[in-house]
Amino acid sequence: MTLVGLEELRAAQQRIAGVAVRTPLLPCPWAADGARRLWLKPESLQPTGAFKLRGAYNRLAAMTAEERARGVVAQSSGNHAQAVAYAAGLLGIKAVVVMPDTSPAVKVENTRGFGAEVVLVPPGERDTLPAELVERHGYVWVPPYDDPHIIAGQGTVGLEIGEDAPDELDTVLVPVSGGGLISGTAAALKLTCPGVRVVGVEPELAADAQASFRAGEHLAWPVEDTYRTIADGLRTPTVGVLPFQHLQAYVDDIVTVTEDEIRDTVALLARRGRLVAEPSGAVAAAGYFHRAGEIAGRVFAAVVSGGNIEPKLLAELLAR
Repeated sequence: MTLVGLEELRAAQQRIAGVAVRTPLLPCPWAADGARRLWLKPESLQPTGAFKLRGAYNRLAAMTAEERARGVVAQSSGNHAQAVAYAAGLLGIKAVVVMPDTSPAVKVENTRGFGAEVVLVPPGERDTLPAELVERHGYVWVPPYDDPHIIAGQGTVGLEIGEDAPDELDTVLVPVSGGGLISGTAAALKLTCPGVRVVGVEPELAADAQASFRAGEHLAWPVEDTYRTIADGLRTPTVGVLPFQHLQAYVDDIVTVTEDEIRDTVALLARRGRLVAEPSGAVAAAGYFHRAGEIAGRVFAAVVSGGNIEPKLLAELLAR
């Protein structure tokens, strides 16, 4: 497989312009500790509440008229689901989304609200049913991360960071699940700002990407293990094949954070950063606050990948 290049990244940037928000890079003086400074990239401000809109719209907008007429099917725990539903609605495409029955209700409701048909299944069937629906109905499959158009779309996050960041930026922290976001972001940064380090962050209860990265081979964790984390958007049992190649080519390291550290960071971002972040969206920032000894750097940017959190859970975390 061929890695996504600057031409594909620039094309995606043009394709999503006016649909996905160019989110700001926010300075966080409250997070400085004398030796380090932090900037946040709040993808929670996207129309669907997460970065996934970038890749989903880039993929759907590149489809032929014949493909659009067939409709699309996707699988997701929630953020890719909402993104596909929203993008399909804008483009007049029928969308069916397979979601695990453990998905937060807010994500299921939003996906339906954007016009998609939602099929709820046990977590173990989320990634197998789409192939059956493709065979049965002729839909075009829109994968959540293992696709060059998806990776290029997510990579526009990295292009924007590179364009907006202060000259002294040296480290970018990105959450890791299936690998689409970190693949595209790392490619964009390494191709435009080669001196910047890119570090992935994931829950220690779903650390399949770190295990694969450090072993140098593609590994998978059981679904029952990855579904232990509160970060529901990062429960994918393995990174995609194409994303893993990007990780090996462009990512400098992957670290993990604990469940308590994720919870604390959700509350901290709300109180001090005035940002609503879901647990998955808070993981990269948690790396900054809790892994200073493992991640070298002075000026950091962390991607807040999403803000689709159940109101009850947010209230519980703020009350901690």
